[in-house]
Amino acid sequence: MDPIRRTALLAVIGVAGMTGLGFASVPLYRMFCEATGFDGTTQRANGQLVRAVPGKTVEIRFDANHVPTLPWSFAPEKPDQIVTIGEKNMAFFTATNHARYPVTGRATYNVTPSAAGGYFAKVQCFCFTEQTLQPGQSVRMPVIFYVDPGIAKDVDAKAIQAITLSYTFYPIDDARVRG
Repeated sequence: MDPIRRTALLAVIGVAGMTGLGFASVPLYRMFCEATGFDGTTQRANGQLVRAVPGKTVEIRFDANHVPTLPWSFAPEKPDQIVTIGEKNMAFFTATNHARYPVTGRATYNVTPSAAGGYFAKVQCFCFTEQTLQPGQSVRMPVIFYVDPGIAKDVDAKAIQAITLSYTFYPIDDARVRG
């Protein structure tokens, strides 16, 4: 194969590879964040047994938002809780659909400070699935969570006294959201 054709073939392969990597980067980054807690991404608990650490507590603050195109109100029932590290806890959020039609939304989430992301584990959460609210419907949505005891041994995270769990709801299909 002559050098011009070989260079052209390598260029096409390079462009195809970079395009594939571009499409794969979002799911790969999401998997990386979920596995490591990077950038405040919380962990999804897989049923492992965790023991509470008596005398070790942390304040959990709850933040609730929604994009302006979602005709809902969304808020935590309590703005904060003091929890024992390693102990399962439950918090509730309420959402109300103010539209005259059903609206489906989904919540994204993260925690701050980001060093706590790898230690904040959710056992059950409304954010794992889509939520459809009928016109005027209000729902009470739980999140069951714990702070992993490993946080007390992490040099970067052991001094954390407060963790903010933040949710943002957005509509699944903007075409279904009518103004």
